[in-house]
Amino acid sequence: MSTDNMQEESLGTVNEEEAEGNAVVSSEDEGDVAADYLEELLDIADIDGDIDIEVRNGRTYISIVSEGSDAQGLQALVGRDGEVLEALQELARLSVLTSTEHRSRLVLDIDGFREARNKELREIAEEAVDKVKESGADVALAPMSAYERKIVHDIVADLGMVSESEGEGSRRHIVVSAGS
Repeated sequence: MSTDNMQEESLGTVNEEEAEGNAVVSSEDEGDVAADYLEELLDIADIDGDIDIEVRNGRTYISIVSEGSDAQGLQALVGRDGEVLEALQELARLSVLTSTEHRSRLVLDIDGFREARNKELREIAEEAVDKVKESGADVALAPMSAYERKIVHDIVADLGMVSESEGEGSRRHIVVSAGS
């Protein structure tokens, strides 16, 4: 085999390995990149918090929890109705995209806001299903984020009802019905 052929084979092997290595980004790597970004943000804002990373069903969940005295600082990062939290989640996803060139579906929670909100969403969905069962009329819910709508759609389906999203932009909401 000539030296040129050996070099070509060697280069081909490296390129294939690099392609395979770049094709898959682990959830742990995704979490580490996002956690580093969020840690820098906390440092800049001079807010204390512990960052926990968990991978469930192939999705990365990052939680920032207060160390007692700085709960109010973290509440500022949640914002009214979780608006700041949603923005920070998107920024963390962008930092992962920039570092890995892969889109992230990570979920960010700050000081238990999402967990508490998920309980509220369950109650909202259950109340809507009960109203539909009692009256037979469709029930329109208040506008909510895509993430929250997904949670409500899943709960409504589990309860045997039908739901669909209607509206545009910030007015997008769910309508619960008995179906056809």
